[in-house]
Amino acid sequence: MKLHNSIVLRSGLFAFLLILTAHASLGAPSSKLVVSNTAACPHAHYTKIQDAINAASAGDEIVVCNGIYAEQLSITKSLDIEADSGAFLVPAPIQQNATSLTTGDAIAAAVFVSGATDVSITGLTVDGINNGIAECAPDLIGVYFQNSSGSLRHATVRNFALAASLNGCQSGTGVFVESGGGQSSDVEISDCSIHGYQKNGVTANEAGTNARIHDNVVTGIGPTTGAAQNGIQIGFSASGAIRGNTVTNNFWSPCNDATTCTAVATAILVSQSNNVRVGENTVGIDQVGVFIDGNNNHVRNNIAFSASIFENITIFGNGNRIEENRVFNGGDADIFIQGNNNNAMGNLITEAPVGILVATGSTGNVFAANTFYGVTTTIQDPPTGNLSKKIVADRP
Repeated sequence: MKLHNSIVLRSGLFAFLLILTAHASLGAPSSKLVVSNTAACPHAHYTKIQDAINAASAGDEIVVCNGIYAEQLSITKSLDIEADSGAFLVPAPIQQNATSLTTGDAIAAAVFVSGATDVSITGLTVDGINNGIAECAPDLIGVYFQNSSGSLRHATVRNFALAASLNGCQSGTGVFVESGGGQSSDVEISDCSIHGYQKNGVTANEAGTNARIHDNVVTGIGPTTGAAQNGIQIGFSASGAIRGNTVTNNFWSPCNDATTCTAVATAILVSQSNNVRVGENTVGIDQVGVFIDGNNNHVRNNIAFSASIFENITIFGNGNRIEENRVFNGGDADIFIQGNNNNAMGNLITEAPVGILVATGSTGNVFAANTFYGVTTTIQDPPTGNLSKKIVADRP
């Protein structure tokens, strides 16, 4: 009987220890911190978002209530920031708080996420209208992920531009993702409204960066004599996918003749990157709809229309696939290809002087099952051009 009781006691103690161990492995439960500077949330813990960020532990949730918050944010830990639909981040002024890992240039970001994982920002409006920057430097950015992972969802990022007298500065990007020093960034940008930027809507640069940019509406400022805009850019060995976005109104007005144009604006730009997927986007009212400068990229099932001067889809590189796109009303052509072993198949090409322009010297390209309407010349082999040198990529 004593032996039986001893066994029962030991078994119970062992089970209790297992429960304690499991509980310890799960860690402390996350907390919810509430921020409000109005009467919207009378039981809020903080009146400033940054104060809540500083007080939070990794994995905590921060709820931002309706209100206007005139502050810059710095995030260096895993956090879930959920903003009400009336929560506006409007820093005044925006001051330098970061440095580019690539160029070393000064950066002033409204939201700076640095060296953190699993940072989620949802529903926040980030407005740069009161940035107060009076020179080309520091480079103005809305949301900056540096060597960080996370997501930006259902956000509005707007008015990241300098004064009209500084519109030629290569500054003013809505969302910027950058990696360096052997580190990485993996960021999802989805269902956002991005507009009023001076240079780029979304930029993801450098090796180690992977960006999934989908289902956003990115709108340029229209004809401008200032910086040549790009709606969405993946460049300089970054990887990722650009899918399901609507990108329009990126147009550099001094470019009105293909023979004399010195810079062009694009809706989607892949610059010196490979294996990027560009699919199911709608782009238009620009100088180039989709511009690819790289190898083994896949441009599929996009709608591109009303490219001025140049093409709806422009390809420089090798082994790219241009498939099942619908392109309408290109400038000098609907599709341009310079490079080798590219496949242009199953595209619907409507209204342009030339359907597909192929640069002299390109070899091994395959053109099959394309359909042409309102096109005088379906496929033409012109002299080699140098449009790739006229693209002005964003590299803060």
